[in-house]
Amino acid sequence: MSVSLREMKPEDMPAVLEIWNQVVEEGGSIPFEEPLDEGFLGMILADAESYVAVEASDSGEAVVGMYCVHPNILGRCSHVANATYLVAAGHRGKHIGEMMVLDSIEKARKAGFRAIQFNGVVKSNVHAVNLYKRCGFEVVGEIPESFRVKDGHYENGLVMYRKL
Repeated sequence: MSVSLREMKPEDMPAVLEIWNQVVEEGGSIPFEEPLDEGFLGMILADAESYVAVEASDSGEAVVGMYCVHPNILGRCSHVANATYLVAAGHRGKHIGEMMVLDSIEKARKAGFRAIQFNGVVKSNVHAVNLYKRCGFEVVGEIPESFRVKDGHYENGLVMYRKL
């Protein structure tokens, strides 16, 4: 089985929604607290370039991850990108996240962005922090207790940055 990346298609939405809501339910990395429906997720992704990681097998392909790239902030700050990466629980640890981060760096560069910034990487999410550091991001700030984990305790958030 091999994993490849491609642009997200409308028919990928159910699988992407399932992965998104799985990560929301885990409650430790993205800020949403309640599951989303296709309409709301579609609004979130509407202004982003969205891609999926697909695993090919003899029975076809399955969406096992997704990422989207968009301006971090609009207007005078729109030259800095932001991105979201999600990998299905059963496929983590297979370097799919790294594949998506590296691909997003190239896509952002080609789209004319000058940098990528993450505004709130949960500090205790060591897999994500280490992945981003391996891909050239640096911690440029730390925000105390900026993320409320599902169990109710607070974690610090890291602001991470990479010039393109």
